[in-house]
Amino acid sequence: MKTNSLLYVLLAIVGVALSGCATGPKFGDINSTLPQLKSDSGRIYIYRTAILGAAIQPDVKLDGQVVGSAKPKGFFYVDCAPGGHQISSSTEVTRTLSLTLDAGQVRYVRLNISMGFLVGHVYPELVEPDQGKDDLAGCSYIGGK
Repeated sequence: MKTNSLLYVLLAIVGVALSGCATGPKFGDINSTLPQLKSDSGRIYIYRTAILGAAIQPDVKLDGQVVGSAKPKGFFYVDCAPGGHQISSSTEVTRTLSLTLDAGQVRYVRLNISMGFLVGHVYPELVEPDQGKDDLAGCSYIGGK
């Protein structure tokens, strides 16, 4: 009987962890339907591949404005003017990434998770385009805010 109880507990834990993951169309299914990037703008894809710490889903800010959330296996994008930008998220501490965006350029920012004192920290990391495209293949579109 102990084995069955343990199995039910493990299944419940897995269910709770997965319930925090993004649902929606996969990147590959909607990529061709996304709006074309305007010539005077750049695009930043922001995504999170990690399921670890699924309950930790802080807001993601671009230049101080909330543009989405750090939902596991989810992505969104922001089109913005060329120039310097800051992407940040906060739990116990604020983690910030500074990047420069050119007109017509597409950048990829992965949201990683690390251990914190009371709660995990979500931190943005700029990744190369090939890595970003590969990562996005496993993510679902969650839209921005």
